[in-house]
Amino acid sequence: MRINYHTHTSRCLHAQGSEEDYVLSAIHSKVDVLGFSDHAPFPDKDFGLRMSYDQLKAYTNTIDTLAKKYSKDIKLIKGLEIEYLPEYNQYYEELLTKENLQYLLLGEHFFSTSQGHFNIYNAVSTDIYIDYAKAIASAMKTKYFKMVAHPDLFLLNPFPWDKNCETACDIIISASMETNTILEFNANGFRREKKEFPDGIRYQYPHQAFWRKVSQTNIPVIVGSDCHNPNQVWDNTVEYAYKKLKDYGILPITVL
Repeated sequence: MRINYHTHTSRCLHAQGSEEDYVLSAIHSKVDVLGFSDHAPFPDKDFGLRMSYDQLKAYTNTIDTLAKKYSKDIKLIKGLEIEYLPEYNQYYEELLTKENLQYLLLGEHFFSTSQGHFNIYNAVSTDIYIDYAKAIASAMKTKYFKMVAHPDLFLLNPFPWDKNCETACDIIISASMETNTILEFNANGFRREKKEFPDGIRYQYPHQAFWRKVSQTNIPVIVGSDCHNPNQVWDNTVEYAYKKLKDYGILPITVL
């Protein structure tokens, strides 16, 4: 069974293609279930690289329309990728009820700290990794989020592996085990060029050390294309991601 629950569209301002473009690509690639999870807007603040709040209804309506139009060819699932900020708990509830979303995909690019919001791409040391991991753990415990996208994203920064890296991985993995939250093995990390890190030449993510730890657990794991172009819904990179998971001895799930 071919599935993908991590799909973006041109609405997020850094991807190409309409919702229907992705549906047609998925049908062509014999994908059985396609989940849309474009970057979610926040109702009162523009965090950038995402649809505006006034586009949300058009996004959900379009997916509903396409789900009916192509019901004989593919199953479409309606979701959003979104960061967890505790002050928006009511908003997450409204997305899952009022907007009738079928899932929220936690994509923690920025998060709350005692000093305000912090973007993991701006890390200057590994000290912030503990706060990042705790934010993800807190998000999982709310039960708003079905899956965690690229849970090892923080390891894209060019720092040597240290105790903070180890602890952050353990916090995320422990919370996933406790809450039975799905972790995503993100294929899009393999689409980026390998870079030189203190621990060698590697992809920014997925990170071997993180997934070796996951392989020692019974955490549910899913492959996400994280496609930003219709041609990426099911491409060679997705196939490679499945192969790598097999190398780790991890059997990914295909049903939420």
